Amino acid sequence: MKTPCDALNLDKNPQFLPNATFMKDVQDQRDDRNIPIDKVGVKNLRYPIIVLDRKNSRQHTVASINMYVNLPHSNKGTHMSRFVELLHLFGPEVSLKGITGVLREMKAHLNAASGHIEVTFPYFIEKRAPVSGLPGLMDYTCRIIGASDPLDRIDIVSEVIVPISSVCPCSKEISDMGAHNQRGEVRLRTRFKKFIWLEDMIELVESCSSCEVYSVLKRVDEKFVTEKGFDNPKFVEDVVRDISKKLNDDTNITWFSVSAEHFESIHNHSAYAHITMGKNG
Repeated sequence: MKTPCDALNLDKNPQFLPNATFMKDVQDQRDDRNIPIDKVGVKNLRYPIIVLDRKNSRQHTVASINMYVNLPHSNKGTHMSRFVELLHLFGPEVSLKGITGVLREMKAHLNAASGHIEVTFPYFIEKRAPVSGLPGLMDYTCRIIGASDPLDRIDIVSEVIVPISSVCPCSKEISDMGAHNQRGEVRLRTRFKKFIWLEDMIELVESCSSCEVYSVLKRVDEKFVTEKGFDNPKFVEDVVRDISKKLNDDTNITWFSVSAEHFESIHNHSAYAHITMGKNG
């Protein structure tokens, strides 16, 4: 059974490059500096992809892709074009199985001991305004990070970057009128036993904020989100702890890293908190 790696083997398929046997392969020459390289490859390669969508089955988007392998001390360079060729052969649909296949073929085709891939893309979810019900599209930055080590162990991490709003509990406590609020950003990375929807990760984060962020708000909606945030003030510490508590209760999650940054409205700096936690079993 042929693999994508077989299809890229120019020695077996000379018809692709009829003059290849007469051209010097500079990358394949030996290097005498005796210094291995941890990661070498291509970065910021824009590529159309298809990702799973909980509501609509699949979603078309455009990713920025980084692909790397290690380079032994004896090799002068790697073959950069082969990363792109592999990507074309595997096609546009991004899945955990597909990421695993790309990593293994990348290592095999480039004679590497380890491989690494990062797929970053905007993911769109339709959200209705909380009172008027008007629809609007929210975009979230999502990332799938895959790695394969010399023992062929695969590690997959899923990341979402979620905008939130927060109201300062201290400001509410000490002020006679109102409280300062601001937009913030939560970055959540997870490892898991079974597939987890991007929407589930996003909704978990939003549920731990003072209030969600929307793309479309009428006056009745603005009143709702303002009052909801005021009734639910959160420090950055509260946000990361609340998210961590929910993740700890989820037996499917084996590891997570969560950070919150609030872009302060009354300071010339941000407030920040971060938790990383692995789970046994």
